[in-house]
Amino acid sequence: MTVPSYLRTPAVPLHRAWNTWAAHRYLDMIFKPLGIHLSPLFFAASAGKAIQPGPGSTIRLGAHHTDGSCVGARIDHAGTVLDWSWAKHSAFDLEASWSTVQNGEWGLRFWVCLVLRQENGAMWHYDEASGVATCTVGPRPIAVAPRRRPLLVTGHAGEADVGHEFETRGYWYLESRTTAAPVLALRFNLEEAASNSIRVAIADRRDLAIARALAMDQARPAPAIDDARAAVRDIMGWNTIWDDVNHRPYITCSRNWDLKKFGGFGFWLNDTAVNALLVSLFDADQARETLAVILSAATPEGNLPCIMTGNDAWVDRTQAPLVSFIAWQVYQRTGNRALLEIAYPILRANNLWLRRARDGNGNGLLEFGSSDVGLGLYKGTKLAAKDESFMDNSPMHDEASWNEASRTLDSEDVGLNSLCCLDSMSLARMAEVLGESPEPHLAHAAELRGKISRELWDGSRGIFANRLWSGKFVSSVTPTSFFPLLAGAAEPSQVKALLAKLDDAQWFGGSPPLPSVARRDPSLHDNVYWRGRIWPILNWLVWNGLKTHDKARAVRLRESSWELFWRSWQERRLAPENYHPESGEGLDQPDTDPFYSWTALLPFMMTEGEG
Repeated sequence: MTVPSYLRTPAVPLHRAWNTWAAHRYLDMIFKPLGIHLSPLFFAASAGKAIQPGPGSTIRLGAHHTDGSCVGARIDHAGTVLDWSWAKHSAFDLEASWSTVQNGEWGLRFWVCLVLRQENGAMWHYDEASGVATCTVGPRPIAVAPRRRPLLVTGHAGEADVGHEFETRGYWYLESRTTAAPVLALRFNLEEAASNSIRVAIADRRDLAIARALAMDQARPAPAIDDARAAVRDIMGWNTIWDDVNHRPYITCSRNWDLKKFGGFGFWLNDTAVNALLVSLFDADQARETLAVILSAATPEGNLPCIMTGNDAWVDRTQAPLVSFIAWQVYQRTGNRALLEIAYPILRANNLWLRRARDGNGNGLLEFGSSDVGLGLYKGTKLAAKDESFMDNSPMHDEASWNEASRTLDSEDVGLNSLCCLDSMSLARMAEVLGESPEPHLAHAAELRGKISRELWDGSRGIFANRLWSGKFVSSVTPTSFFPLLAGAAEPSQVKALLAKLDDAQWFGGSPPLPSVARRDPSLHDNVYWRGRIWPILNWLVWNGLKTHDKARAVRLRESSWELFWRSWQERRLAPENYHPESGEGLDQPDTDPFYSWTALLPFMMTEGEG
């Protein structure tokens, strides 16, 4: 028996069913259970071009609540500037509105359309008497009622036909005028409707849907929250999309990447774990859902893959272990014991896999590597091993070599070992909550803590550093040198020396913080990805280590990180993937995404109290 399309309801809570799910469109509002798509389109006659804003558009992203209840953006098309917003009245009802900020041409020649379609081709009908468009999907009718009626309603076989018609026939063309079609375009120009709103209602009967839409009051403004929390919310909201490959919602690291780069969906292990922590500020269920995305990818041997996409799966490698530390923090915030019950056995297996697979010379200290499994791009190369560090092109890897026999680098990594120790410490806390023995985890953490302190401390420079199997310390040092603070692996004299390096402008002092390699290192000036640029994940991890060792320095790092973020956010609404280590500019070179999810760690730090 064929399942009716309206019963193919995705596993998404009803209060989040309306959302901007499409990665390639910022403003399309979609009701996933019924496959309803409402897509704004803007046509400028002066440019002869119609746009449905997506990555690459001239758009300033405004508020975006994580449940899609409030979404706003400013669109600049051929000199005409409009503010567009969506606001939910309930789980079923919402309202679109726009207002003109600046005219780039005569308003009569600039058209705003709302394009209506249903994924399986259900027909839309427009009633000229009431000015309401309706569609019925299974037992559910939906009504779309503009406050100011459209000047023209046109019908099309496909959504792309609307923009094509504007661009090839102009706005005078009337042959597509109709009252029924699988795609309807409600057309307005700015001469008649410089501002307008369109009410949308779903009900149990067509007459009820129409009545509710026509009677709908304007949505009440959402309660204000502080700037830092609002920034975290909006970055998470804009990067919440629908995974059409696996049929689930998830928070991507950047919706700019999902289609061309990732083949429809994609997640990095640690980026996605960080997203779970960030969204836990607002929605415990969404945090659980986000962690479930990565936990579900665990391999039979216990590895949590570095990346999974529609194009590739890097099951030969993982990333430096952060997931247990993050899962524990999500549990502390939400109190969701079921989350630990699901996560703990998977994370315990991952910890054991890492210790088996990444101790290439058998001395109890770990190296990054690439196992002989899967078909992932770069498998069995130095590059694949560097991928595990999430600091792929960092100069700390320059002196390391790939060892084919061990399938690891020949460099014991201070960051990896510190985070593995932290992983065991976090697993011990989970075990206690779940009534299991924490002792195996505590014993491993204690053993590794001692090895880090004794064997990865470079006394001649007064800092922790990666160490080659030859015994030589690696020349380049990065903020991972401070990760032993997270693991409790630094002796008091080592802590004192580390804190001095954090203040020293030749090392990691100065503004803005923190460069991804010591300021005295020549590679700082390469200014490419992990060769010098400032990364929010490093600031956040160092800050977590400082909180238990030097609260004043932790506060300074938190506040200066916020200042760095705020410069790009306040005026341009940018959340750059990384920043120039001296100017603090985010978009000074081409290798930076302008709206990256874990950049929200910088404002997140401001929500975490005095530490």
